[in-house]
Amino acid sequence: MSQAAEARDRTPDLDWLRTLMTSRRSIRGYRPDPVPRGVIAEILDVACASPSSMNTQPWHFYVITGEPLDEIRRGNSERMLAGEPVVRDIDVEEEYTGVHRERQVEVAVQLFTSMGIERHDRERRLDWTMRGFRQFDAPVSIAITYDRALDRIAPIAHFDLGAVTYGLVLAAWAKGLGTVINGQGAMQAHVVRKHAGIADEHRLITCVALGYPDDEFPANAVKSHRVPRSVNTTFVGFPPQETSVPERHLST
Repeated sequence: MSQAAEARDRTPDLDWLRTLMTSRRSIRGYRPDPVPRGVIAEILDVACASPSSMNTQPWHFYVITGEPLDEIRRGNSERMLAGEPVVRDIDVEEEYTGVHRERQVEVAVQLFTSMGIERHDRERRLDWTMRGFRQFDAPVSIAITYDRALDRIAPIAHFDLGAVTYGLVLAAWAKGLGTVINGQGAMQAHVVRKHAGIADEHRLITCVALGYPDDEFPANAVKSHRVPRSVNTTFVGFPPQETSVPERHLST
């Protein structure tokens, strides 16, 4: 038997992976407890096993805590409250439309309902928005970057960073840590770059807030809905009887 086959035989079954993936959820409220550097290093070691195009492994992580992270929270918040424009390291359209907008609104309603934030409560709605710019008050933020030399094939690098980021959040969940992929944290990129010491040759794409979940924070119980597989999957070339596979309706 090959080494690959032996490794597969030792790997837990699909139900174990399903449990990990479907139990994971975005955590938006954290305990203040520090996360040991060694634990984060272990999580990143696992994440770096993620696949990448041509094995380029284009990712670089900046793991931020303490005073530098507080400075990022402060700088992000001050600029956004002052009405400064969004300044990302990458070009991105900020608005969703159609069904994607509907799904965005759906999870926003779930979150606001869980927190008891009424539609007319502008103060609490603003505070909720600012949590993202404060890195959700997590004790750690991981800034995820790639080499600017890859700008000419940026969509491929972005795809690879998505893979490693998902590996990161799954590994963190398996270690009892919560995360939320935090695009807001990168919307004042120059603030993050300054206080995280991001190298000129690295381009910031997103941040991941990380820490131990606060079980008393209501929004942490929210599980966003997933559309049925039949909505987003097309089987081609299979006999008709093989396409009618029972669906598992998942939330996460």
